[in-house]
Amino acid sequence: MAPAADPQQGPGLRRSVGPVLLTLYGLGNIVGAGIYVLLGEVAGAAGAAAPLAFVLALAVAALSALSYSELAARYPAAAGEAAYLQRAFGRRGLSLAAGLVIAAAGLVSSAALARGFAGYLGALVAVPDWLAIGGVVAGLGALCAWGIQQSMRAAAAMTVIEVAGLVLVIAGLGEGFAALPERAGELLPGAAPGAWVGLWVGGFLAFYAFIGFEDMVKVAEEVRRPQRDLPVAILAALAGAAALYLVLAVGVVLALDPATLAGSEAPLAAIYERTTGRGATLITVIGLVAAVNGVLAQIVMASRMVYGLAAEGWLPATLARVHPRTRTPLPATAAVTALVLALALAFPVAGLAGATSALILAVFAAVNLALWRLRRRGDRPGPGIAPAWVPPAALAATLLLAAGGLVSLLR
Repeated sequence: MAPAADPQQGPGLRRSVGPVLLTLYGLGNIVGAGIYVLLGEVAGAAGAAAPLAFVLALAVAALSALSYSELAARYPAAAGEAAYLQRAFGRRGLSLAAGLVIAAAGLVSSAALARGFAGYLGALVAVPDWLAIGGVVAGLGALCAWGIQQSMRAAAAMTVIEVAGLVLVIAGLGEGFAALPERAGELLPGAAPGAWVGLWVGGFLAFYAFIGFEDMVKVAEEVRRPQRDLPVAILAALAGAAALYLVLAVGVVLALDPATLAGSEAPLAAIYERTTGRGATLITVIGLVAAVNGVLAQIVMASRMVYGLAAEGWLPATLARVHPRTRTPLPATAAVTALVLALALAFPVAGLAGATSALILAVFAAVNLALWRLRRRGDRPGPGIAPAWVPPAALAATLLLAAGGLVSLLR
């Protein structure tokens, strides 16, 4: 691997992030605004078997999370996946391409969430889209430039609000849960082949709800004890999101007919109104918070990836500069913020869940292949967290689930 660039022998990133903030950052990144609309998409594909689709997606995500945990502990670098691929294959072009693809996914996701924020805000207050988008993106870019601890604390606070919103919805589903013993059979796919294909496609769509843990490795150079804290935080964040999703999916499917659920653009808001008799304004506001948290997380992730690629000498050295007072990569943060703002103002980003899922599945496949290769050649500089069978199994699972994306395009 090429030696990391050190522009003017300047300061590095500040190691100030502990395990609690890191876990909440990861949980907020996973439990994003997507879950507030994604249940309808999954129910449209898998029907009443939507909870099983989430289980399928979780199984694939958990395998890759184990691989990420081990690689993050071995190589705690801001370049993340690009650094892992470079270690495994030694091909600068492949590593740079992977890093740029991941950064681009973050930019598109952040832009789409910013547009979503503007749409939700416009439903509550008469604010021009350009003003709402410009204000939220510029404000979050400034927060990222201010400091990693400030960004993480803000993300943690918004994560608590997001989780509280999901708990509010779950709390209103008591009657549905009471009927679970009698209706459990309804949650299984039927014998028809189409039902299993629907489960497969639903798993592909549900996978989007679990991505986000991989972004945690981009702040590795700002974590106090990355070898210990990163694996624990990655697995804890994924476990917390999985518990919320599975309980929510079961309750929602029991409370609302899957066809009705599939036709709703805001299924959680509809469920909240139906079960509590209250307006959905509160859930809408929490959805706004989730969108803001998603934009923040993606700006942090993309700026660290750009910084990491520049520190490896693969992008202009200017992007690897760290401000001596804030200890944040100001040029990389400014570039990412400007690109997010341009994308959000210029393009209506559609089909984000499917496109992002396919992209991340390809990255996951490459990362699992990298760990498998490193293991086979005996490269063990750090802890062996994932069992030996995990990298090949995770590689096969990601490719199989990606095939579900192709099926969804053909349906």
